[in-house]
Amino acid sequence: MGTVTIKDGGAYLTLETEMGPQRFHAVWLRDNAWDAETRAPGNGQRLIALRDISPDIRIEAAEIAGTALNVTFAPEGKTISYDLNWLEAHAYDRPTLTETGWTAPGVNIWDERLMANVPVGDFGAISGDVDAQRDWLAKVARYGFGKLTGGPVEPGALFKVVDLFGYVRETNYGRHFEVRTEVNPTNLAYTGLGLQAHTDNPYRDPVPTVQVLYCLESSAAGGENMVVDGFAAALRLREENPDWFDVLTKYCARFEYAGEAGVRLRSRRPMIELSPDGELIAVRFNNRSAAAITDVPFDDMATYYAAYRRLGEIIDDPAMEVTFRLNPGECFIVDNTRVLHARKGYSGSGTRWLQGCYADKDGLLSTLAALEHQMPEAAE
Repeated sequence: MGTVTIKDGGAYLTLETEMGPQRFHAVWLRDNAWDAETRAPGNGQRLIALRDISPDIRIEAAEIAGTALNVTFAPEGKTISYDLNWLEAHAYDRPTLTETGWTAPGVNIWDERLMANVPVGDFGAISGDVDAQRDWLAKVARYGFGKLTGGPVEPGALFKVVDLFGYVRETNYGRHFEVRTEVNPTNLAYTGLGLQAHTDNPYRDPVPTVQVLYCLESSAAGGENMVVDGFAAALRLREENPDWFDVLTKYCARFEYAGEAGVRLRSRRPMIELSPDGELIAVRFNNRSAAAITDVPFDDMATYYAAYRRLGEIIDDPAMEVTFRLNPGECFIVDNTRVLHARKGYSGSGTRWLQGCYADKDGLLSTLAALEHQMPEAAE
């Protein structure tokens, strides 16, 4: 860090850095103070509310001392020290993104070329080694899915997978659900038909953000699992036709499920969801659970259906898919807000038994962040 200059009568200051000038407002600096009177030492939670900060706050003095920036605020008359590296990491004075559909740093978009490098980990190693656990979770966060091998072949083993990063999310299907398939079934409920790539439970609000599918039996020919990066599909649609991308982000689709007594689940969300500043944050695609679309004006409905059709064609394109087979003791996990999953059809004879459950991404990302936070300490 170089110099600091107070601007606009103390409304903000400017830090000259190697990355260029960075401006910080007085109220932002005061709200983000880390002194013991402002933040709880144990967990970092704020001890003050915004109402406790004067609306007339201004910067009275500021100076750089080594790796710290000392700022004195008026009318409070309080001096607070800020770590310069922390300020640089949290700088908000940057150009505004104008293109919608951008993705956060650390998100890797992929297609069939990832087949040669499927993110995979060994259950035993991840269960007993924090470095292996951290590396695998980082891949799941980056690509939106990951595979585990070498797990126990026993009912309920999928709960041990969830224990690696979070907690099971119980639904009307229970803590877990059974996926049993017979290639030549006596009951049509257990068919070997293929399924189109989809996200699960779009009729929930919020949707389960993580899904685990764990294999216990796999004697049938075929039935490979398939995953598609929904973000990659959405961005491909945007490149092909920006108007189609926009119409799927602008209007809500409706999804519903009423397949059992006492349950009527409904949601209203766009198929491609953006944050207010244009970040691509979710894809919902599930033709089986789609309800009548009623939130699109008449004049845009034809365009909407053209976009909907094309998104489905992109998702079905083999160039977008990564396939792999699950053997007993293997599983995969998907970010259900991003990655669509499916299975290929079966032939011949045999059975296939998987158990599935839901969890939430906040637990996974929290575990990953905690493990990454430990890295410098471990290095010492």
